[in-house]
Amino acid sequence: MSGTQILDTLLALSGVLSADQERELDRRGLTPARTHILWLVFHEGPRTQAELATALGVTPRNITTLVDGLEATGFTRREPHPHDRRAVLVTLTPRGEQAMRAMDAEHTELGAQLIDGLDHATAEATLRGLTHVLDRLNGLIAEHEARSTEEGP
Repeated sequence: MSGTQILDTLLALSGVLSADQERELDRRGLTPARTHILWLVFHEGPRTQAELATALGVTPRNITTLVDGLEATGFTRREPHPHDRRAVLVTLTPRGEQAMRAMDAEHTELGAQLIDGLDHATAEATLRGLTHVLDRLNGLIAEHEARSTEEGP
């Protein structure tokens, strides 16, 4: 086995997951960026738009547009912040809560289905291997970015 085979398998896996995610989100009238906001609010509770912008790595203007879209489609609403008069919190509506509960359950079910047939030791070894590859990839990307910055345009 070679690193190239693992990379090719990961690329194929990434493509399948991306295509499936796109289909499922489109079916729900969502985009990946809007879903990321919903996921954060669902799992971490109401957030300010500034907090969401930081979490998604986008500009406040971009978050405003995304939240406007989520509000227009009935997934979120803006509410006054209880301690900061200048801020508003993005919260889930009942529709947003229902959609996220369904997605969370589907996420858990797919995870279980993916490891169905693997014994516990193999599942743990797979997770360790994938975590190693992810950490290594993040490190290599950071090194490449640092070199690119040093070298300039």
